[in-house]
Amino acid sequence: LCFIPTSAPRLATTTRRVSRPDTQGTAPAHHSRVKRRKTDPSQMADAVAMAKANEPVPDMVKQFVVYFYRHIREKNVYEILSMYEKSFSAISERYFKASPWPSVEAVARFADNDHVFCLLYKEMYFRHVYSKVTPTLEQRCESWDNYCALFGVILHGNVNMQLPNLWLWEMVDEFIYQFQSFCQYRGKLSVKTKEELALLKECDQVWNVVGVLNYLQALVDKSDICGVLEAERGAGPESFTDTEGYATHSSNVLRTLGYFSLIGLHRVHVLLGDYTTALKVLDPIDLDKPGIFTKVAGAAVSTAYHVGFAYFMSKRYTDAIRHFNASLVFINRHKVGATRPYSLDLLLKKQEQMYALVAMCVTLGGGGGSGSAMTSVMRLLEEGVVGTLRERHGDDMSRMGQSVVSAYDELFSYSCPKFVTPAPPAGAAGAEEGAGGATNYNEEAYRLQLRLFLSEVASFDKLPTLRSFLKLYTTISVAKLADLMETDAAALMQQLTCMKHKSRCMEWRGGGAALGGG
Repeated sequence: LCFIPTSAPRLATTTRRVSRPDTQGTAPAHHSRVKRRKTDPSQMADAVAMAKANEPVPDMVKQFVVYFYRHIREKNVYEILSMYEKSFSAISERYFKASPWPSVEAVARFADNDHVFCLLYKEMYFRHVYSKVTPTLEQRCESWDNYCALFGVILHGNVNMQLPNLWLWEMVDEFIYQFQSFCQYRGKLSVKTKEELALLKECDQVWNVVGVLNYLQALVDKSDICGVLEAERGAGPESFTDTEGYATHSSNVLRTLGYFSLIGLHRVHVLLGDYTTALKVLDPIDLDKPGIFTKVAGAAVSTAYHVGFAYFMSKRYTDAIRHFNASLVFINRHKVGATRPYSLDLLLKKQEQMYALVAMCVTLGGGGGSGSAMTSVMRLLEEGVVGTLRERHGDDMSRMGQSVVSAYDELFSYSCPKFVTPAPPAGAAGAEEGAGGATNYNEEAYRLQLRLFLSEVASFDKLPTLRSFLKLYTTISVAKLADLMETDAAALMQQLTCMKHKSRCMEWRGGGAALGGG
């Protein structure tokens, strides 16, 4: 169908495990699943596979697999998109509202046991599992294995198929979401038994942050997407953006996955709290111009949210407001035409988070609540966005203008992404504190980012008062101003230096280099 191995013959079944090609140092060298006990007989695995192969499959699912497989073979992108976006959701809602789809072993025979199709089917299968039920540790490990196998085929095989950009974006998006979900699962030690902790320790390479970053970087490097985008900037012959990544005589999968992997790398660095690297990763993409990411609603909103948040935590509130404003306008225009309910829910959730972030940006970008400064910052927003912002967060902005720290705390907790820790808890400490303990390592990353943000908020505490006194006098001595501020001269000099520093705002002027500005 879609994968022509360079040396090995085409697999006839999906029950055999394909060894992963060497990634030459750019992709993870290995991964680990839940280890089977040595005492288990080999016949048990065969019996499980046979049982899965014989499980009942509804006729609607059989027809879906047959036609989906046919359209992928024929490279019919429009029909693939229709079945992926509409048919899969409709069948899920009717037959599998609270249960998984049939296993890949059960449906493989309807697709000629094609290895690559089975990998694609499992990618959709596990995405459905994550959206409808709570995945088990074994399912989390199997999904990681499937992504490793799928990306291995794309990186090291001769892939000859065309897939919709929506699917390729959601493939990267789901890959990062499942990594984030596993980190959250791994950090909840208080609800795990000692047996579960021991089993989790055996899966130390599953959804490892280094492995996730390496796979995304490998897709970027192998696709040479940075070179393609750079050639487009120089008015070269490349037409990647104009054709939305599709090509008549070649596959769009690797290059488009590489493109979306740039956005994926940016998102992972934001989740890790490395905002400088997060912005640096996006240098090849012109964020102020139409691109492939603007053609996919989920990619456009996710990019704007995470770029805006990176600017927000980098204290570049004007740049953050511009990105949030553009995304809020985009959502208002596109939410009416959303075809999938769960997709619309995600867009609306991001919309609410961005309004909360804009409220904080306006307050901090206006010097901590100064009326005239806030008014000038509000001019960066569309009129409709301003009206909604005042309706939803007018009281919060008033409280933040009065330096009420709890208002900042509440909005930040609601609007921030779910941060992750790059490494699991230490083995001995994790074993002791789990099994009924009160430890939850998920909160560590969040608390660290909250402390950093609130320390920035605290630096604005005296600025409105200081600015009001300076407006009353043409000239005033430091000693007199210190008396008015009820502080000593040294502390006043620190506040004046802080006000001078915060009066200068670096702004991004468009094009590449999101870290640049003047």
